[in-house]
Amino acid sequence: MPTEQYHEPPEELSQQTRTFARMVTSLIEEAEAIGWYEQRISLEKDKSARAIMENAQKEEFKHFGMDLEWLLRAKPDWRSELKEILFTSGDIVEAGEKGENKVD
Repeated sequence: MPTEQYHEPPEELSQQTRTFARMVTSLIEEAEAIGWYEQRISLEKDKSARAIMENAQKEEFKHFGMDLEWLLRAKPDWRSELKEILFTSGDIVEAGEKGENKVD
């Protein structure tokens, strides 16, 4: 049965492509959860409730990182490009251009 994560008939997609789509969807869901927690944390007045939300947000961030790592292992070109952007200093756009040119 089709879901929103597929834009092509799922039965025509390989198992590898369906797994990839699931991981992309998982990454998106984790990013959304991180954003939702950020909003809740910014408004929460109760310190203990805010601490729980902050802890939960860290878990979502960990899951986001694991999803991203899986995707980067599945797509070596992505890893090569992101190595020029992530964990660097300086202009992010310039780093992105450098990474893109490295892959092309």
